[in-house]
Amino acid sequence: MNKSIGIALVVIAGLILSALIFGAGLLVGSSNYGSTNFGPFTMMGRNFTYQGYSNMRNSQNMMGGNGMMGGYTNGSAANTPPLTIDQAKEAVDSYLKGLNNSDLDLKEIMIFDNNAYARITEKSTGIGALELLVDPFSLSVFPEYGPNMMWNLKYGQMSGNGMMGGTGGMMGSRGMMGGYNTDPGAVSATMTVIPEQALQAAQQYLDQQYPGYKTAEDADPFYGYYTIDIMKDGQPTGMLSVNGFSGQVFLHSWHGTFIEMFE
Repeated sequence: MNKSIGIALVVIAGLILSALIFGAGLLVGSSNYGSTNFGPFTMMGRNFTYQGYSNMRNSQNMMGGNGMMGGYTNGSAANTPPLTIDQAKEAVDSYLKGLNNSDLDLKEIMIFDNNAYARITEKSTGIGALELLVDPFSLSVFPEYGPNMMWNLKYGQMSGNGMMGGTGGMMGSRGMMGGYNTDPGAVSATMTVIPEQALQAAQQYLDQQYPGYKTAEDADPFYGYYTIDIMKDGQPTGMLSVNGFSGQVFLHSWHGTFIEMFE
């Protein structure tokens, strides 16, 4: 009996010791995590990975020099020169051809040191359809993180390879309002938050978080949200999005320093 009790005590002690070691590991690990506040959202900054991007840069100031934020980058892209407008346009045009949807049109390209951003609109409506990123190292094109995926009621659901599935390259999406849109053509662009309210919410957020930064004059509408450029001394520095139903603000934190724009 004493021997059984002794064995049991050893096992219990081992379990307690393992738990203590595990807990210590969590504390050490958490101390190495940085968090970035995306408006009402928080994303932990260590080992975040999407389409080849990983490891959020540490930033002493969230507005970081001439750019909005540090952003996501991979090791190769960190040592890669920024894309040119022509390189980004060629990559995005090729991506759009693969989607096989003649209604999609490249409206704007913004070059940052971390990536290139492309805004895609519908020719038939002028409403924003997609927001894309181009990796400067691989020249790969993929859907932008954040509102483009979470809030985009018409084009938000992506297939596993980063392209949009379904007939004609498009498929229904599951948006913030719930449910799948099996008929993308039936999705309304009407939102309860009007552009003026979106701009007001965005400016209020900037005044609280980053005084001195201003919104652009226009809020670009997408299906379920708006994306708005952030300005400093008359020049773009980044962008944020505002949900078209709740008014929530989501700061795009992955671009880095703005370089140039094509419209």
